[in-house]
Amino acid sequence: MFPLGLTSYIIGGAIIGIAVASVYILTGIHATQSTFFTSTLSYFIKRPYFQREGNIKSREWRSFFAAGVMLGALIYTLTISPDGFWVTSIPLWRLIIGGFLVGFGTRLSSGCTSGHGISGVASLSTTSVYAVLTFIASGMITVYILGVLGI
Repeated sequence: MFPLGLTSYIIGGAIIGIAVASVYILTGIHATQSTFFTSTLSYFIKRPYFQREGNIKSREWRSFFAAGVMLGALIYTLTISPDGFWVTSIPLWRLIIGGFLVGFGTRLSSGCTSGHGISGVASLSTTSVYAVLTFIASGMITVYILGVLGI
């Protein structure tokens, strides 16, 4: 169940928790990736939804936040990862469809798994608790259906 042992998962969880708590304590803003996506699109899409004051004011630090997430993944890949850079055998078309579905679900639920699961639940948001339970149930149903279909 934990192919690398528990230690790396515990350390990773602690780092994520400290980072999210630090961003909230220092800025009063939840460090969520779906809001990053919306604020980044405000650079390119001039529709009113993307041009809201909150998106414009937070897009710079959110860009640095996302760059840090990607840089951390790159550093891990280049230094510790036993499998190298591309570690999946899943075909690219399935990753693209999955990405589209995740993006759709993120907009539908007004947030991403990490936003609801880390920031939302930590803030005791009832909406986030329901969202996380929905994510878990949807994931279980999807795995079951794919297993039945042999995919």
